Amino acid sequence: MMLLYWNNITYFQVFLLDYLKANPGPCISSIVTQHVFPLIAGCNLELFLMLLGLEFHISVSCPRHCVCYPSPMTVTCQSHGFTSIPEGIPANSERIFLQNNRITLLLRNTFSPSTVTLWLYSNNITFIDSEAFRGFGLLEELDLGDNRHLKYLDAETFNGLEKLHALHLYRCGLTFLPNGIFEGLHNLQYLYLQENHIEYLQDDLFLELVNLTQLFLHGNKLLSLSQNTFRGLVSLDRLLLHQNRLHWVNKRAFHDLRRLATLYLFNNSLSSLPGECLAELGSLQYLRLNGNPWECTCKARSLWEWLQRFRGSSSSVICESPRDLQGIDLKDLSSHLFKNCTGSESFNQIRTRQHPHHGNKNGLESGHSSRGLVPGSGHALPGKNGTRQRDGAAKTYLGEATPKKSQDGAPDGMWGSDYLPDAGQKPQTIRPFPPRRRPKVKCTRRTHLEPPPGIQQPAGGGGSRGAGAGWLTLLAALVLVIR
Repeated sequence: MMLLYWNNITYFQVFLLDYLKANPGPCISSIVTQHVFPLIAGCNLELFLMLLGLEFHISVSCPRHCVCYPSPMTVTCQSHGFTSIPEGIPANSERIFLQNNRITLLLRNTFSPSTVTLWLYSNNITFIDSEAFRGFGLLEELDLGDNRHLKYLDAETFNGLEKLHALHLYRCGLTFLPNGIFEGLHNLQYLYLQENHIEYLQDDLFLELVNLTQLFLHGNKLLSLSQNTFRGLVSLDRLLLHQNRLHWVNKRAFHDLRRLATLYLFNNSLSSLPGECLAELGSLQYLRLNGNPWECTCKARSLWEWLQRFRGSSSSVICESPRDLQGIDLKDLSSHLFKNCTGSESFNQIRTRQHPHHGNKNGLESGHSSRGLVPGSGHALPGKNGTRQRDGAAKTYLGEATPKKSQDGAPDGMWGSDYLPDAGQKPQTIRPFPPRRRPKVKCTRRTHLEPPPGIQQPAGGGGSRGAGAGWLTLLAALVLVIR
């Protein structure tokens, strides 16, 4: 197929030369400027230059085994087995793709401060110099995910990345995050920390992430959430904490999360959860609490009363104890079971700290509704040139779920029951993933390819009547070749 393609190009070049010999009057540049260029406006300029037998050069070097192209300057070196950063990356590179290699170290002065997008996921990185990204004031997306031996990060690793809006640290073997590691990241919107080995989050770790909207912490080893664990996250929309080891949550753990719409706490070790902590979440729409060993005694009274008033989508809350209530959903229990709970605080006595929202009478923000949830396959950032691949499959960020199958082999409602709304909920209310806010900063800049030097825009009309007929023949040949 390629041989036929190149033969067609050669035939067209011969045809063009024969035509120019038969019409020696105008020079080539005049013909291109006055006749051909207006006819191909909007077409692929590089293809046209190739058809004319001209070469399209990139005026910069490119590392061996990599591919480089301009506007914006992009270097793609993925899946080549590199054990270190390849030499010769152009200094003006804005996008660098080095995923799926065997790179082990990231040292200072390795990349240029002009970098906007840097993908280094699925390598063997074990060490990152604290100044590896020093001066990278333009960096918007940094993907260091799936480096399973990256167990430690210096507190100053990301200092100065003022424009960073997506940071990927999933599946890195991290056991803790040092104080100040997210300091100054005021534009960060997406933070992926899932599937590490983090056991503890100290107070005010996320304090400066005032624009963060998505925080993924599922698949870690968290044991508890204190009062100020999430302080400062005033813009957070989605918080995923499922598949940890949580057994205790402070009643004010979510006090700053006024815009939170999605909260996943399923598959933890929670036997109780104070209704006070959920009362802080005035914008909550999607809540998952299943897969916990709930103790449906007086300890559950405030949670039960909050659930009676919640108008969003909630999973089941199955009682594990006491034995006579085992297997029953807490939401379905009668109020008479709690009438003698004098020692527990009633939800009506809780001083709620909900903040007023403009919206409907249920307290939901405008544009939100209490509908069910069937999540999609993950969140994808704004489009980029190139596709992320890992083990032959498109990369996903959320890691929220994989399709589960029922006993008969059929998908369980497409997604596992952990992600589905109540069985009694009306089918027509089920909708896809909750609406996401559009990111304020895009990772990829759209650029416009300008004509190379020497080619001018058309300034006027065509040539003689006879020449016009000849150019019609030329155009017909060009269309046949492109098809």
